[in-house]
Amino acid sequence: MLYMKTATLTIRLDKELEKLLDQASRRTGKNRSEIVREALVRQIRLLTFEDLRRRIMPFAEARGYLTDEDVFSKIS
Repeated sequence: MLYMKTATLTIRLDKELEKLLDQASRRTGKNRSEIVREALVRQIRLLTFEDLRRRIMPFAEARGYLTDEDVFSKIS
């Protein structure tokens, strides 16, 4: 296994979120940290995608691509 430097992050959870996290942990067999790390990675990727989409949209619109369907029709 590769050595990975780690950082510790402390977050506050309300009781309901803590309960949901514990349920997910039991259901998946993953510890709470694994679930939170995976969720954080997904959220950061989603934010990155949304930012890229927001930045590229003016260029796409200028070329007539207004919807996802416009894009798919060109690549199909």
